[in-house]
Amino acid sequence: MLPQFAVRVHAWESFCDAARDHGLNPKPFYKLDVSWPNLPELFTGQVFAVAVNPVNGVIYVAQRGDNVPKVLVFTREGYFLQAWNTSSIEMPHGIFIANASSNPSIWITDVGNGKYGHTIKQYTPSGELIQVLGSAGKAGTDVNPLQFDQPAEIFVHSSGEVYIVDGDGGLNNRLIKLSKDLEVVWMHGEKGTGPAQFYIPHSVAVDSFERVWVADRGNKRIQAFNAVTGDWLGSWSSCFDNAPYSVRLTPDQKYFIVAQLNINQITILEAPPVGAIGYCKIVSVIQLGEDIKPHLVDLDLKTGDLYVAEIGAQQAQKFIPIYT
Repeated sequence: MLPQFAVRVHAWESFCDAARDHGLNPKPFYKLDVSWPNLPELFTGQVFAVAVNPVNGVIYVAQRGDNVPKVLVFTREGYFLQAWNTSSIEMPHGIFIANASSNPSIWITDVGNGKYGHTIKQYTPSGELIQVLGSAGKAGTDVNPLQFDQPAEIFVHSSGEVYIVDGDGGLNNRLIKLSKDLEVVWMHGEKGTGPAQFYIPHSVAVDSFERVWVADRGNKRIQAFNAVTGDWLGSWSSCFDNAPYSVRLTPDQKYFIVAQLNINQITILEAPPVGAIGYCKIVSVIQLGEDIKPHLVDLDLKTGDLYVAEIGAQQAQKFIPIYT
């Protein structure tokens, strides 16, 4: 399968023209690595998520489909390492690598409706199941014991604290913080359009200033919270005519990378320094081809490389940073 990539020149030029009208000088931030991976034909399902271990340069790609391996593992250079032949994953949605430098493990959110679904699972790097959060096969709203309904994504901080957005169109619209012992610390769980309310919270990340950022997909905005207290800090909506699906930070913490599936676009936003979050500011875009449908992203914190999981194109792609 050939990479289904395209940067639509007219869309980029339109963005540049609009930016110049406001006194800005936009420039591309990334270029596509057309050689990654070496064997793109290994993508045989819908690719929903990607996670990078920056220490050993290993990339995990989660895909869905009947009779397909749910996780494919590649090197930073694009060489195929292995496929997970596990039956405990039904419909992977989000994937995250925790403790990359010491004892790495891979967390996967599963939105399936079968006996393994509505859970978040922790695996070894080779795909052996370690533990399961939630009630397998049973959607729910409880916090003791913890239950999920189509959990969208998990983010494990270097402190061991865990942040979860739940769910991807199910009963729940929650942001949950767990301690390193997996006890609930705080939670926002009300559906709505107001501050600290959600409609399909889809992605979560934590910056170096102890702020939690949530892609509030259904409300077409990103919300920010204090990671310690859970207090609401503000929201950004003016940059999003279409829903944000992902939120990740570049290694230097200067920019957000936001996938917008419905318009086949990766949007790069300026990340605010410590203090008030202010207003969102778009600094660049990657305009993909029609029906690529970028879903979730991850960045290599060592090299700055950007990896994009693309549902429509049924592939993951790698982009190399060229900004300074």
